[in-house]
Amino acid sequence: MVVQNNLDIGDSRKGIVLEPFIHQVGGHMSMMKYDDYTVCKPLISQEQWFYESLPTAMKRFTPQYKGTVSVQLKKDSMGNLSLIACPQMDNHNSLDNASKESSITIWQKLSQANTNSGDHTFVKWNHGPLTNTIKDSCQGKALLQTDLQYHRDVSSLMEDANGNQAETNSYNPWGLHCHKQHLNRMSSKYNENKLHQFLLLENVVSKYKYPCILDLKMGTRQHGDDASEEKKARQIKKCEQSTSASLGVRICGMQVYQADTVQYLCKDKYYGRKLTPDGFRQALFQFFHNGNHLRTELVEPIVSQLKALLSIIKKQNSYRFYSSSLLIIYEGLEKAIPLDNHLQGHCQNASCPVPHGNSCLKADVRMIDFAHTTYKGLQFNHTICDGPDHGYIFGLENLIKIIQSILVGE
Repeated sequence: MVVQNNLDIGDSRKGIVLEPFIHQVGGHMSMMKYDDYTVCKPLISQEQWFYESLPTAMKRFTPQYKGTVSVQLKKDSMGNLSLIACPQMDNHNSLDNASKESSITIWQKLSQANTNSGDHTFVKWNHGPLTNTIKDSCQGKALLQTDLQYHRDVSSLMEDANGNQAETNSYNPWGLHCHKQHLNRMSSKYNENKLHQFLLLENVVSKYKYPCILDLKMGTRQHGDDASEEKKARQIKKCEQSTSASLGVRICGMQVYQADTVQYLCKDKYYGRKLTPDGFRQALFQFFHNGNHLRTELVEPIVSQLKALLSIIKKQNSYRFYSSSLLIIYEGLEKAIPLDNHLQGHCQNASCPVPHGNSCLKADVRMIDFAHTTYKGLQFNHTICDGPDHGYIFGLENLIKIIQSILVGE
């Protein structure tokens, strides 16, 4: 069954081939592109119930929930795997039509170009957790440059905690890493005929040309109430050994546009786990630095949004946002950018802080990932808490202070 909430699905007679979301900078579950304004992810009931009962005050700081869609894993004659979204399941031929009529996916083309690989589903990756890069042939590089509808003039530089750097093509490599793991898990556990339910959510970076994204794991506790003792111990250890314990926040991923080299500088969750509080501050400084200078004009509007979110979180009784993330997003291109046509000449985003005539300084703060969020009234709530989430508040307060100190230091 499909639930559609104000979603234009186009031609419902055909399935939609889902592509990896190329701006995914953190997390472990693959985010998929549904259309230009919508992403989707595997449905987890606890997260769906959160979105469906979301307090009105929080809606401006979360992606818009657009319903659910059925998704099926398909394999072609060459062994390439695809995920096909099926907006209308009453047409039994929809999946076959999607497999035959839709253009071959980017990742399939890359794997076909990588003729030395025995794995026809994915291009090969190095195994180092901090500097995963694609071993691509010249043909594979050409396919990326011509077929990937992304920043053809921008490459990405992945840097680990030791300062080692590896250049990739024009996308953040973390999304492909998650996509590979996700499809491998699905193909090993389920047959092709099984339907999977995915959440449909707003693509919160759709209005950005060069989105700079910081993914922050918030709070002093990350394990959910339903975590096994083994997982609970692992999560507690991660918090104790990272800035989650000392600051209530740690970096899970980052991409920042570097104007001097025309590259994205990318960092992943392994980098974030190793940071000291001082290293965390330096990483935030780097997030606001475009290679030429510090983007000081962004600090005040982002801090303003963080303070507004802090005020809202303090009023949410019983909510615990375990393992959720906070995205800080801004436009990497400095010059004024015309608004999208659908905005009709003025900014309709209440969180858009600085108008510039017919364009605006684009910056957003958004909460994401609510698979372990708990609150009173949740159907399978294990523990009922009173008062606001003090661990999350602790992290927000420290984050605000650090970002403000960057401006003062400059």
